[in-house]
Amino acid sequence: MARFTISKFDVGAPLRIAQVSPYDFAIPGGVTTHITNLTEQFRSMGHKVDIIAPSSSVATESDVYGFHRVGKTIVPLRSNASIARVSFSLTLAPHVRRILRAGNFDVVHIHEPLAPLLPWYVLWFSNAVNVGTFHASREKSTVYRTYRQVVKHLQGKLHGRIAVSLAARDFVHAIFPEEYHIIPNGIDPERYGTRTPEINGLSDGKFNIVFLGRPEKRKGLPVLLQAMQLVQRLRTGVRLIVVGASSDRQHQKLVKRVSKLGIQEVLFAGFVSEEDKLRYLQSAHVLVAPARSGGRESQGLVLLEAMAAGTPVIASDIKGYRTVSPKGEAALYVEPDDHRALARAILRMIDHPDTRDRYRASGLACAKKFSWDVIGKNICDYYHELLSEQKAKF
Repeated sequence: MARFTISKFDVGAPLRIAQVSPYDFAIPGGVTTHITNLTEQFRSMGHKVDIIAPSSSVATESDVYGFHRVGKTIVPLRSNASIARVSFSLTLAPHVRRILRAGNFDVVHIHEPLAPLLPWYVLWFSNAVNVGTFHASREKSTVYRTYRQVVKHLQGKLHGRIAVSLAARDFVHAIFPEEYHIIPNGIDPERYGTRTPEINGLSDGKFNIVFLGRPEKRKGLPVLLQAMQLVQRLRTGVRLIVVGASSDRQHQKLVKRVSKLGIQEVLFAGFVSEEDKLRYLQSAHVLVAPARSGGRESQGLVLLEAMAAGTPVIASDIKGYRTVSPKGEAALYVEPDDHRALARAILRMIDHPDTRDRYRASGLACAKKFSWDVIGKNICDYYHELLSEQKAKF
């Protein structure tokens, strides 16, 4: 019989939780941000939480409280029109076994549990209640289908499954038809709603449009650039601000593209801190999230960040983004891959301040529904449900 810590489980007692990520924790990303915020929320609720993840930086263990660095050699793996930085080291097993034994966890929560290789080792050795959260969404998965037979057994070691949206649920369900609880990404409305110092030079009367994200094809920045070309032909004083890390090659290609299209007033801010990201959002008149069609965005955390900051949102009408505001009251949705439709939406926001005010107010109300207080409680309640189910079996 497997050794379960749940024999000592008490509904009112603090839980011992391990949060596991397959991705390089030294590089910012959606899953990393989710784990960091969820960990803070759980600790504020009195639970003990450790983080297990690979990292390309030796400083991560000292910088992140409760962090266990498992996997130092990082391999860039192309996935979902992006690059997933994972560890393919075959020497992870003893480290994983040691951490799990020492932690004596009640719950091991693995994010993207079928991604190689760390989650596989964790599922193999874990004797706790195992929960998996599926974040990704796309039309089809070469990776899942390639590793299907390898991870089929490990999928069976999950006691509970969470998907961050219907889009993420539908994607994984097509490969592994199981029951998935829908619990979305969270946001801290209070932090994003606290006013910050303005970014120098952005309060000069120009209309500021912010794009937030890496300049990858799936994010749709080329579509926004085409829309900006049309907008600037019809209106003056419109500025585009691109916030997000990019390689030198990506940056050079973007600069050439902007020059070729004749677009003026473009600011490439590059990678910025969380504090400066908030400042850029609060300095913007509108955030544009022009993700391409194909369902590659599972939820759209960037939409929630903008809404919580009081910034009106224009977004592609894709399944993942619709999760945020199903009826469209908090985001102005446009047909994806249609730069003319996007240009019309931008012009509408420029010409009608009352429209911006309406979306701003609805966005603030929407963001509160996704607060980490709410999301953390929902996930913790799910933990307790699974723990009680397993305890009843022994």
